[in-house]
Amino acid sequence: MKSLFVIIFISLSTFLHGQNKHNYVHFNKLTEVEGTEYVIAAIENRGKMFKTNEKYLLFINTKNGETEQVHFHKESYIQEIKQIKIDSLDINLIIISAKSIDLNGKSGIDCGDPMQIFALSTDGKEKTQLTEDKFFVRTWTVNKETGRIVITGHYDTNNNGKYDKNDKNEILIYDLKTFELIIKI
Repeated sequence: MKSLFVIIFISLSTFLHGQNKHNYVHFNKLTEVEGTEYVIAAIENRGKMFKTNEKYLLFINTKNGETEQVHFHKESYIQEIKQIKIDSLDINLIIISAKSIDLNGKSGIDCGDPMQIFALSTDGKEKTQLTEDKFFVRTWTVNKETGRIVITGHYDTNNNGKYDKNDKNEILIYDLKTFELIIKI
């Protein structure tokens, strides 16, 4: 009986160790954060069959090697990472457009789910979601004179998961100093 236990134990530990060697880390993109010592790496940890186990942005301090992780849902899709630096208004942020929520709750995050806008500090320690989960972002830009981000999109008012004539189109304007919604058009 003891020998059977030893064989099972050795087999199990070998099997579990063998599973770990199939995990891969993918660095998808590196982005320099101007005016700081940081670089942002977009990272996906993948396991067997290339299934994503974890997705996050890693803020790397190139001066001292310290890091900060900003996590997103493992099925999320990060479309754009853009630094907004307006010295005259003392604004230096990272704006992320990403699909990070499965709004319909059916098959994971896909093309039918909304794009959201996030604002992150340049060191990754602060993360603020600007747009509501149910707002589908279409486009966005920043006015560098006012320090405000203008976002266009729509609300799926009838909850059918499609963009149609019944949906409410809006333009949202947020202040990038306070992250408050200033104007809804």
